[in-house]
Amino acid sequence: MESILIVDDDINLCTILSEELKEIGYQTHFVTNADKTFQYLDEGNRVDLILLDLVMPDKDGFYVLKKLKEDNYNVKVIVLTAYADVKSAIEAAKLGAADFINKPYDLDELIIAMRKVLQKEEYEN
Repeated sequence: MESILIVDDDINLCTILSEELKEIGYQTHFVTNADKTFQYLDEGNRVDLILLDLVMPDKDGFYVLKKLKEDNYNVKVIVLTAYADVKSAIEAAKLGAADFINKPYDLDELIIAMRKVLQKEEYEN
């Protein structure tokens, strides 16, 4: 069972998305800021994929992407944001994001993107 970490400051979105993903067989956990993301990862929790919001108070999603890349965390990321534009998508991709999904998300579209990213990871290993 793949493990998904949701990183978003919107607790309602985290709760709903977590439940939706659990219903289809994913193991989920969520955190509401960048620092908690790295605390969770550094505790040794297995994470196959991060669903990451870009706009959060204090440290944003770009910070998370940079730190994941700089510190060689081996985890795939899909950016999930309400503030989607071409510049942000390009910057996120340069920092290692595997995909970029607009909020409000379409659950079917998100699941397809997740499966594609997770299958690519499985193929690479």
